Amino acid sequence: MTPKELLAESEYQKIKAQDMQKATALYEAIQNSTDRFMKHKDQRPVMDLRHMLQTSVERFGDKPAFHEKPSHNAPYRDYSYKDTLADVNAIGTALHAHGLRGSRIAVIGDNGYAWATAYLSVVCGAGIVVPLDKELNRREVEGLLIEAEAECVFYTKKFEDMFAEISMAGKTKLRVYINMDGDELADYELSRASLLSEGNRLLSEGNREFLDAQIIADEMGILLFTSGTTGIAKGVMLSHRNLCTDMMISPTVMHVGSEDIFFSVLPMHHTYECTCGFLIPLYRGASVAYCEGLKYIVSNLAEAKPTMFLAVPLLFENLYAKVWQNVRKQGKEKLLKTVLSVNKVTQKVGLDLGNIFLKDIRALFGGNMRLMIVGGAAIDPAIIDGIKAFGINMLQGYGLTECSPICALNPEYGGKSDSAGYLVPGFDGRIDDPDPETGIGEICVRGDFVMLGYYNNQEATDAVMRDGWFHTGDYGYIDADRFVHITGRKKSVIITKNGKNVFPEELEYLISRSPYIESVMVWEKETQTNEDTTIAATIKVNGESVAEVLGSHPADEQLIRLIWDEIDRINAELPFFKKIKKVYLRDAAFEVTTSKKIKRFVAENRDGREV
Repeated sequence: MTPKELLAESEYQKIKAQDMQKATALYEAIQNSTDRFMKHKDQRPVMDLRHMLQTSVERFGDKPAFHEKPSHNAPYRDYSYKDTLADVNAIGTALHAHGLRGSRIAVIGDNGYAWATAYLSVVCGAGIVVPLDKELNRREVEGLLIEAEAECVFYTKKFEDMFAEISMAGKTKLRVYINMDGDELADYELSRASLLSEGNRLLSEGNREFLDAQIIADEMGILLFTSGTTGIAKGVMLSHRNLCTDMMISPTVMHVGSEDIFFSVLPMHHTYECTCGFLIPLYRGASVAYCEGLKYIVSNLAEAKPTMFLAVPLLFENLYAKVWQNVRKQGKEKLLKTVLSVNKVTQKVGLDLGNIFLKDIRALFGGNMRLMIVGGAAIDPAIIDGIKAFGINMLQGYGLTECSPICALNPEYGGKSDSAGYLVPGFDGRIDDPDPETGIGEICVRGDFVMLGYYNNQEATDAVMRDGWFHTGDYGYIDADRFVHITGRKKSVIITKNGKNVFPEELEYLISRSPYIESVMVWEKETQTNEDTTIAATIKVNGESVAEVLGSHPADEQLIRLIWDEIDRINAELPFFKKIKKVYLRDAAFEVTTSKKIKRFVAENRDGREV
């Protein structure tokens, strides 16, 4: 692939002046906003990710930017803002030396400082970064590398065998393989250490190719492949302006400061974690502590003592459930409920009894946790309110990869637990073709955070980008206070014989609130006659919770009765056309995407024994 032609210096400087002008206009709009939730306006204009990193280093130089454990038994090691920029400049300079200016460069592997600096090295002047999902198999990774036309890839040790096979197959355009932590390298591999050494040598000799590289804020800088429940990945083209818009607007409704430590658990290739748990902390002078893996969450929380934690509902639901399970085992459930009830009253007069009575619970989250942010799917508002009752604030956001990802975010204070997010000024939204009775229709958004389009897929781009609005594919409504409420996905809606809309997500949310149900998928069962639509639910039970009420080996009739009691309770509150008429129980886990969403259109996910 031939790298794009460089612009004349005068032309480039003119474009950068325009980039800065747009960033300054957004900054001024924030400063002049009278929105009641935009309480944190100590932003600064940033025109691209390199500008963001450089200005953060100027402000926060010696402060830690990242905390990472070199090994499980070792303490966290700190990397400062200055360390980060130095490593980024060295790696980026070496990439230029290997003829990769303007190339597509992939990054795959576990969360960590090496992943972060690889990403920044590419996006801050080497080319277009292509973050890849580390849960994909060799065939899928190879296919995405081919589609992205990637010429270089960064990967961690566990992917050595995969890339040995990909290299041997010769189907991709890869010509530079960078093993970020391998000890013994194959002859086709480069090490991260050698890249750092080479880059630092070139910098000391006065090489400025990377330092002076041209970055145009409105051009594609990031190519991300979605992992939807349909299994069809599309390449989302994001620009520096897309990400910088989200970085500047989102922290206006919540405080993010240089004292904050973010706890990083979600895969960094996802825009949710990448923008909100990586780039925004860097912009705000905070630091990021990397979790070693899901089984180490509790121990790493105790070590890192973070103040902010981003995750998907499933993770928070599991942590919340474990708190109450432990409390019940200790016979203290009634006592805790009393403490929470009394504390709710005393907090109103500035007295927090939780500092005494909830100390052990707060210690579970590291002891310093002040804010948790949930996104990626719907969560029971009762869990948000429950965690708030423990003295830890929690809010929900709404976003999609195509929106970099944030397009609505609940404010830190004054938000709504049952809302997916608030449309902050700069995040414009409307409902397309709303139902005259319910106001429900397709959620559409617009703003500088919306993608450039789908890579090499104009047809798919045209299908979602219409009249300046991005059609999200989500159904819902926007209330009078500009809060977004989601009812389901457009593609999954069930239309009954009498024309009523049933959103499987709504029913799944209600069913999953039962402690006896681990996961559920709602679907339309085809009938042989012209009878009305049959709504079915395939369920995997929560064995631990069932055992608490029925014992370790309950009779089949007991289990069936328990589950149907839960379904009947839910059905009692639903109109007839939404009622669940068939239930199937399965033992196997559902087939899910790498972001842990059930694949709705995989036929095997409906399987189970009818009860």
